[in-house]
Amino acid sequence: MPPSKKTKPTRKKASPSVVIAGISGNFGRLLTRRLHTEYPIIGIDKRPFEGKPKDVTHYQVDARRRKAENIFRHGGIRAVVHLGLVHRPQPGRSLYRDMNVRSTVKLLEYCQAYDVPKVVLMSTAYVYGPGPENSNFLTEDTPLGGVADYPEMQALIEWDMYAQSFFWKYPEIETVILRPVHVVGPSVKNAPTNYLRLKSPPTLLGFDPMLQVLHEEDLIQAIMLALEPGVSGIFNIVGPGEVPLSAILKELGKKSVPIPHIMAKPVLKRLWRLGLSAFPPGELPHLQYQCMVDGQLARDVLGFRPRYNLRQTIRSVL
Repeated sequence: MPPSKKTKPTRKKASPSVVIAGISGNFGRLLTRRLHTEYPIIGIDKRPFEGKPKDVTHYQVDARRRKAENIFRHGGIRAVVHLGLVHRPQPGRSLYRDMNVRSTVKLLEYCQAYDVPKVVLMSTAYVYGPGPENSNFLTEDTPLGGVADYPEMQALIEWDMYAQSFFWKYPEIETVILRPVHVVGPSVKNAPTNYLRLKSPPTLLGFDPMLQVLHEEDLIQAIMLALEPGVSGIFNIVGPGEVPLSAILKELGKKSVPIPHIMAKPVLKRLWRLGLSAFPPGELPHLQYQCMVDGQLARDVLGFRPRYNLRQTIRSVL
């Protein structure tokens, strides 16, 4: 595992601009609202950014195109925050490798070629994968496992491994890889929140795994801390505690529908293909086994501590 450290910066004072790749997504918008009064913000995203602050520059381009490279060629970039990963598969739509790995390769090539001093990359704690043999709290050096028959997660593992190789290859660039647990909140649309917003969420008969959740605003706080000069490494980002799935559903006032495990996967696969379910079948192992991670390194090095308590975090889904 790449070493995680916090040292005094030795390079010249970094330029003030921050590039946010994926600025039009939910997290990109949240981060922009927090950062744009502190630094000039440059956004890269093929999607439009409605309601963009007037002082934010948005380039509606593909990160792999020459127009994106021109942004870096002009210099004046303090840091790059990459939030442009696709974490949300959709029924009838495959997660193409180009959407994650190749776009990231190009962005990091620009960072290296044009001397960007800081890169913050957003991964996920679930690249470790849920499983019956998992220890209670997985550290950052745990091998990545994901879910064997979930291609979308395997693509994210490939991306995470590439990010680690970049860390080793270019030690002069302060690279931070964040692996947050399930992120929830009023503006989040991902598999966990889609599941928790179901009227009657399915559960697997005989299973009640322990889960970790993180408020969207706490994730933004972690990114802000990762942008501090002198910080580099890989960090699990955890929320205010651990709780059984049944307790989360109870707090949300949900009545679950227990399903025998042998029936759950084929039924959910069919519903997913027909577009009748917003919960990908590849997420089923998270309803069966735990994947809890240790956040001590982020506490020690980043100084990260969640500001939202467990009840506030859970209820932010509503």
